[in-house]
Amino acid sequence: MKKILFLLLLIYGTSCFSQKYFTRTGATDFKASVDVFEPIEAKNKSTTVLLKTSTGEIVAQLFMTAFQFKIGLMQEHFNENYMESYTYPKATFKGKLVDFNLSTIDEKSNYTLIGILTIRGISKEITTTASLKKDKKQLTFKANFSVTPQDFEIEIPAIVRKKIAKKVDISLDYVLEKKV
Repeated sequence: MKKILFLLLLIYGTSCFSQKYFTRTGATDFKASVDVFEPIEAKNKSTTVLLKTSTGEIVAQLFMTAFQFKIGLMQEHFNENYMESYTYPKATFKGKLVDFNLSTIDEKSNYTLIGILTIRGISKEITTTASLKKDKKQLTFKANFSVTPQDFEIEIPAIVRKKIAKKVDISLDYVLEKKV
């Protein structure tokens, strides 16, 4: 009985000391513009992100319909024709910051971010550099990477193919609060 009690206290104690940082208002932007045509870009300001500081593991989730475009028709085409947002409502990322150490973050620390991005039920490995900045009870997390529509089996009709960039640039800008 004492062994079971000790084991439970050990597990509980370990989880109590594992800090987590969290947001529900992270900004995820993408740009798929070609210079001579109308800008194709959108912003999602409701990305949910959780960072476990003991391991550097990070998970993120966003709803595709939360991307806001300047032109309503682009938003409609994005959700209905390209992303099929009603069939595949969310995108997820599960990854890890390599050699992450919360205590060594200074004014701006860079880490390799490796993980799996899943869009439309299709997963792709992503490797990029993430910068983190610690400020009292907050961590500012920024990263950029590119994907192609073909990575997620998104078909671009020939009539608009020249108006959409071959690579889609994605930028992440999250202010994570210490989760109590």
